[in-house]
Amino acid sequence: MPDNPNTTQDTVQLSLAALQEQELQRLYNSLRQGQQPMADWQGGSLAVSAVPGAGKSTGMAVAAAIAIARYQLHGKRQLVVVTFTRSAAASIKGKIREYLKPLRLPQNSFVVYTLHGLALNIANRHPDLSGINLDTLTVVTPNQTHRLIRACVEQWIASNPRRYSLLLEGVSFDGEETERLRRQSVLRTEVLPSLAYTVIHEAKSSGLLPEDLWVISQQTNDPYDILAIAAGLYEHYQRVTRSRDFIDYDDMILAALRVLDDNTVRQLWQRQFFAVFEDEAQDSSPLQYRLLQTLAADPTNPYTPLNLIRVGDPNQAINSTFTPADPIYFNRFCTQCQEQQRLATMDQAGRSTPIIIDAANFILNWVNQTYTQNQDESTRPFRPQTIHPVPPDDPQTDANPQPEGRGLEIYQPSDIYQTVELLGQRVIDLFTRNPNHNAAVLVRENRQGNFIAQKLDYLKRQHGIDVYDVQGSDRHSHIPIEILALLQFIDRPHSPDYLKAALDVLVKRQLIPTQDLNALATYPEQFLYPGPLDPHPTPAVSQAARYCRSLLRARLELPHYQLISFLALTLKYDQSELATADKLAERVVKQTYSSSAMPATLAALSEIVSSERFEPVETEDADSRYLRRRQLTIITMHKAKGLDWDYVFLPFLHEDTIPGNPWIPTAAQFLGDFTLAEVARAQIRASLHEHPLPTALEAWEKAGQLKTAEEYRLLYVAMTRAKRLLWISAAQKGPFRWNTFSGQASDNLQIKKPCPVLPVLSRRFPDSVVSLATRVI
Repeated sequence: MPDNPNTTQDTVQLSLAALQEQELQRLYNSLRQGQQPMADWQGGSLAVSAVPGAGKSTGMAVAAAIAIARYQLHGKRQLVVVTFTRSAAASIKGKIREYLKPLRLPQNSFVVYTLHGLALNIANRHPDLSGINLDTLTVVTPNQTHRLIRACVEQWIASNPRRYSLLLEGVSFDGEETERLRRQSVLRTEVLPSLAYTVIHEAKSSGLLPEDLWVISQQTNDPYDILAIAAGLYEHYQRVTRSRDFIDYDDMILAALRVLDDNTVRQLWQRQFFAVFEDEAQDSSPLQYRLLQTLAADPTNPYTPLNLIRVGDPNQAINSTFTPADPIYFNRFCTQCQEQQRLATMDQAGRSTPIIIDAANFILNWVNQTYTQNQDESTRPFRPQTIHPVPPDDPQTDANPQPEGRGLEIYQPSDIYQTVELLGQRVIDLFTRNPNHNAAVLVRENRQGNFIAQKLDYLKRQHGIDVYDVQGSDRHSHIPIEILALLQFIDRPHSPDYLKAALDVLVKRQLIPTQDLNALATYPEQFLYPGPLDPHPTPAVSQAARYCRSLLRARLELPHYQLISFLALTLKYDQSELATADKLAERVVKQTYSSSAMPATLAALSEIVSSERFEPVETEDADSRYLRRRQLTIITMHKAKGLDWDYVFLPFLHEDTIPGNPWIPTAAQFLGDFTLAEVARAQIRASLHEHPLPTALEAWEKAGQLKTAEEYRLLYVAMTRAKRLLWISAAQKGPFRWNTFSGQASDNLQIKKPCPVLPVLSRRFPDSVVSLATRVI
């Protein structure tokens, strides 16, 4: 008698279900103890505080696959995963897809976005509600020198002469005309653009409008009414962007929230998204968190707990001094979840060898004990959590690997030149014995990286070791900006603004010495062509003037279409930069084919710069170029977050760099013992954190505390990038400031104090202190 077709189908379905259950159990068993609460999630809010190297993204990807299987999600009922960068989004998307394949689950059951990508998708789907139409609007990311910021500053000055005069007078002013012009230059090109950029981003990302800043400003009592100035700049910025059909990335979040204010549309999106999983939650702004809260709510009952998992590490919050992403917000979320017994801690990490883990834990505890003023947890630089090695049966390959040499090596070279010499010798030794490993030098400032790259260029020629200078390789994205600045000066050499911008480019390219550019730009004609009665210029001023005059001669002697190539040679671009400049020149020629005059060239370049169409595009394997075998990657500590290497070198760890102190530019010291931008930021944050509003001097002190905390978190991130060896040094002598250091042997070096953690780290790990007479094996 033939089999019943229905019975056969049922048997196949049961078999598939059994196989799926086995695969789900295998995925679950692959998780560490700290990762399992994400896989056990069955709705509601969950906070996961993770240590470096704990496998946050892998744990979230497995948890996402298990949730998709458990709740049978599909194209019309999806899980949304949100992370901070495009490369991270591509990585986690690939992982989830791989986990879903053996489960035979639909690939459209989830979506992965960056926060801005999610907001743009929502806003673009409902242009009538969001006011966003990308066919008519241009997305920009203004910086302090962007023409939008400059335009709002000029408009504010024109409409607020009394406040502007108050700033000009500063703390002491004798009325001398040259000093007045210098102060005008500083205010228009440095102080007010910095204040506008800082406050606009800080306020808008926190959901504050200009009128909100006006209200907050009434609670302050400082001599300049800094928040009132900031509110005025914010107002003008909003008018300028609207009049030119520009939006920034914060506008995307606001537009998405406007869409979700509509009850019908909000429920539509909430029904589509079953739950929200957020990675790198410590980097979210208050406005971005509000968007995720809205999407994670139950469309039928707003009082039901949010379906939201947030994973992050507040101890890796290293952007809070220049973005609104203060770790206090994720710490508060963790505390709220802890009260509901919905806090998980991922404290096992297999990345580093045990001595590196011990050193990172020691630094965390020492900094908290040293810099915490009271028992209020929100004032601590670090969230108290200890990194633990993984158990011996952990599935990670080569987890907590054997150390290379001592695992932790601490040096005190005589100067920065001996530092690089020792570093190079150690790299040669390591790669000779382990050619399949990789290494990185993590620096705090780009000038440090340039210096190291120049001194180690022999490694490729003599030993076949690639040296990859990330900052130097990425510099081509700034070429249009630099060329535009020089061309604007050539076109209008008597403009103080254009002269200063051109000089700034020459200083950054280390072609002229660092000096007070405002003083040079105050009287362009006197600077460029001094008369016999003018004061005799210093050698540094003479060198700058010669460079500028050579640029002006080129305008007369060269055909118009050769200027960009000439400027690229003048700036001493390397081979790849020259190729980029040629590409830029070709594009400008095509855009100005009908009119090759200078105004047309400037307009084309301005369009390229303002629309940011010349920026490099990240690919899914963008990080792989930093991690190649037998390569020494030179990269900043900030950019190294999320990466790891077998060997990590941390040179030049001096007190004036980490933790350093808030710095008042010499040119702006006439305003007092603080900077307007940092005071405004601290006052806005105090209001958002529901703290009493500080005075200007109190706000400046709080800015210093914020910087100190973040610099130590940055050092913690840098230390935890190392797998097998962490090499640390603080030279006895170094430059006064790296931004004035040219790398020439003739530059004077000064006695430097080491970063405060180095002496205590040396005492805690005395066997790691390397005598310079000892060869490390």
